[in-house]
Order: sequence, then structure tokens, then C-alpha cells
Amino acid sequence: MSAIKNKYRKYSIKFKRKIVQFLSWLFSKCLNRDDNMIYFESFLGRQYSDNPRAIYEYINKEYPEYKCYWGMDSRFFSKFDDLGLNTVPKISIKGLYIIAKSKYWVTNSRVPLWVTKPSDTIYLQTWHGTPLKKLAIDMDDENIPDRWNRPIPYKEAFSLESDRWDYMISPNKYSTEIFKRCFNFNNAMLETGYPRNDYLTTSNNQEHIDEIKQKLGLPLDKKIILYAPTWRDYKHYELELDLQRMQEEIGDDYYIIFRLHYLVLTTNDISEDNSFIKNVSSYNEISELYLISDLLITDYSSVFFDYAILKRPMIFYCYDLEEYKNDLRGFYFDFEKDAPGPIVQTEDELIKAIKNSDEQKVSKGFGDQFTSLEDGYATKRVVERMLNKKNQ
Repeated sequence: MSAIKNKYRKYSIKFKRKIVQFLSWLFSKCLNRDDNMIYFESFLGRQYSDNPRAIYEYINKEYPEYKCYWGMDSRFFSKFDDLGLNTVPKISIKGLYIIAKSKYWVTNSRVPLWVTKPSDTIYLQTWHGTPLKKLAIDMDDENIPDRWNRPIPYKEAFSLESDRWDYMISPNKYSTEIFKRCFNFNNAMLETGYPRNDYLTTSNNQEHIDEIKQKLGLPLDKKIILYAPTWRDYKHYELELDLQRMQEEIGDDYYIIFRLHYLVLTTNDISEDNSFIKNVSSYNEISELYLISDLLITDYSSVFFDYAILKRPMIFYCYDLEEYKNDLRGFYFDFEKDAPGPIVQTEDELIKAIKNSDEQKVSKGFGDQFTSLEDGYATKRVVERMLNKKNQ
């Protein structure tokens, strides 16, 4: 019976996709683009966040004549409530209409290939991080969850997708070189810094930090640890921490906020909060979490490149370092040598590193290489280029 259900589900998904593909093609051929319409999407329509959010808010303020729409995954509808946005379910008649009508697309992940891109649409790919581990065409394996039901191989899909990007944002020279190769990208690279990071430069003050802490219900009298592990290709995520022991060791001085990678948001069953740790995986804007945290704990996630802008301590909790490094994606640089903080592999080492974290500093060389463009004006540079407003 389960085999029959799986077969039915497979054909149902395929049939629905064909309908969406046809409607998208039809709208793209029958509709004229609206030069003042922009379609935004962040993390597959799951969030109002990241580079697309920064670009949207800048355009909304500086160029209010533009009509902006946000595509959303219907499963995450509640996250868009009360934001005052023009939202559309991205896989719907209205969503496909808006996508086809918009002169500009702005996204930090990808628009599916079965959504037709009109030839006169300008597609800005912002991406969502400085690459640490191998991406796309550079990956040795194509280990992507079957539930995505991809109709073509992962690497081939990425090459076809990147051909549709008119612009791509890069936060630094290091990323530019990698993006061009791993995405097989041959169009205009905007090496501007990341729009989302303007906020870390312009809003880094104690009053604002306390406002965010109060909004999240976090203690003002304890240091905040942001724990942000990456998505592991090879297994569902499990929290590799003994929370009771951690609380006994550091709970008097620290409070942990925990954020999962966006690709596992739908599989996580960790409780929202308790007296020592709060799950903030559904919180829209990770930049605000950077700003309120005194210490970052991560592993192979590229979040540390952005966090380095704040020049605060970082710890790399890599309990599966050898397995991850040797068997999966690999790394673009010598992670063990160049990580801007201590790498620990056991809980004992982690606790010790937390207690000694006040002594850590991000090296000037690391900052010069990866964060030198983050001056608070990246969004302005990107928007002027995309909308051709440079000389206006």
C-alpha cells in the first residue's frame, strides 16, 4: 500500500509541476513586464530576511514608486503576518502572475527552473553567505534529499539556473572567484559587500541591542551565545549538547539562543525555549541575532564571515570534523588553520572555550580579507546598479 501511495504522490507532484510550468510560460508570453514591479523571495519563500529584505527596505524608502511583492511558501504564511508586506503564495495563480509581470526578481536562493524567466526580466541573485564548504558544481557528491524530487541532476540544474542570473552579489574578492567557478556564472558580478550587513555597521548600539533582547524575552543580565550549526548533508539534525550539563557549567553567566539552517526548519522538533536555551530558528532576521550575541558557536556554517564584522569571539564546535571534511563537501580554504577562533570537538573542550572566550579576538588579516567592503553602503551600491540609478 505504501508503494502505491508513494507512486501516486510522485505522479501527483509531477502533474502539478507541469501545470505550474505551463501557466508560468503562458503568463511570461502574454504579459508585458511592469518596469516598476519587483518580486522578492528569501530562503525559498520561508522568511522575510537577509539580502532581499535589506534591498527591499532600501527601495521602499528611497524609491517608493516601485511596487514590491514578496513570494512566500504557504507553509510559512504565519511568519509574514503583521509585516505590512504585499505577499503572494509563490506557487499560485496570483504568484505566477506577479512573477511574470515583474521587471525585477531578487532572491537569495533559487527560482525553480520550471518557472519561466522572461528575456526582459532582470534577475538579481544575492546568495546568502561567503562560501566555506564546496558548493554546486564544485561538490564531489550530489547528496540532496530525495523529497525535493529533482527532475534533473543537481549540478546540471545549478548551471542552467545561473544562466538566468543577470547580476550576482559578492561580499569580497574571495567569494567572487568561487562564485564564478562553482555556479558557472558568466554575467555581471557585483562585488559590493552584502546588503544585509549594512545593519551590523549602522545599528550596533546598546539601546537597540536591548530592544531586541526584550522583544525576544532574553535576559539582559547574561551574556548571549548564538549557536548556529550548519545543515549536514548526510543526516537529520540532532542537537549534540547535554543541555543540563551546559546549564550547570555556564548557566549563571550565559543564555543560549539556537538557530538551525533554513533547509532543516521543517524537520526540527526542538522546543522553542526553556530557562537556558531558546530556539530562534523561525526568527526572520539573523543579523539581529548576531547583534545581540556576545559569542558565536558554529561549525561549518558561513555565518562566521558576517559575524566577524562585529569583532566578537567565535568558537567552532566540530564534533564530526573528520567525517564532514573527508566524506562530504570539503572546504575552500584550510579551515583548521584559518578559522577565526578555536576549533573544539568535545563538550569538555567547548565548555572550556566558552569560559575563556573573553580572551579571543578576530585577527586583522581575516577582517581585511573577508569584511573590508562592509561599510554600511552595500545596499545603495547594489540598488543603484540594478535599477540603473547611478547617475540620477
